[in-house]
Amino acid sequence: MRNLFKTPIYLGLLLTAFVFIGCRKLDCFFDRDKNEQEKNYFMNTNEEFRKKYKDLKKENLAELFQVRAASEKYRDFEKAIEDGYEDISVVTPNMGHHYMKKDIVDSTFDLSKPEILVYNKNHDGEFELVAVEYAVPLEMSATAPEGFTGTDDVWDRNTGFNLWLLHAWVWHYNPDGVFNPTNPLVHLH
Repeated sequence: MRNLFKTPIYLGLLLTAFVFIGCRKLDCFFDRDKNEQEKNYFMNTNEEFRKKYKDLKKENLAELFQVRAASEKYRDFEKAIEDGYEDISVVTPNMGHHYMKKDIVDSTFDLSKPEILVYNKNHDGEFELVAVEYAVPLEMSATAPEGFTGTDDVWDRNTGFNLWLLHAWVWHYNPDGVFNPTNPLVHLH
């Protein structure tokens, strides 16, 4: 009987199997590493938040701590739904899934009452709160509304929705800034 280990076809098949199994294991390793890396972008405590956004002005930091306190309960997605936040079918890359509480959309900026909550799905398919968003109807303000203290907040004049919009990335770190409209670290799942 011929020794199968010496035939080129068998050796090729064996090598292919090892490469395939090895690549699958490496994929799992890199996926696990990616999952761990994404967890590092979430800021579960105010101290983590402070460390990630160390260049924020004291006034903005204090205001954003208030936003975190007011929105913390909505990290539980079901609580947001119970409180009247509804899916507005806006799913945007580098942002996430948008849920709006329409009855609080008015001309008033209240940092403790964000009109929109922005979620992204984690690898288990569960929603995680990444940001809050403020919305003021365009017809109520010809210029960007007064928002957070200073001039660092970035209001977007969105004519598609007829709203002034302002993001605050208070739960998921944004290297482009806490008030930047998009976040390069948020990938739709």
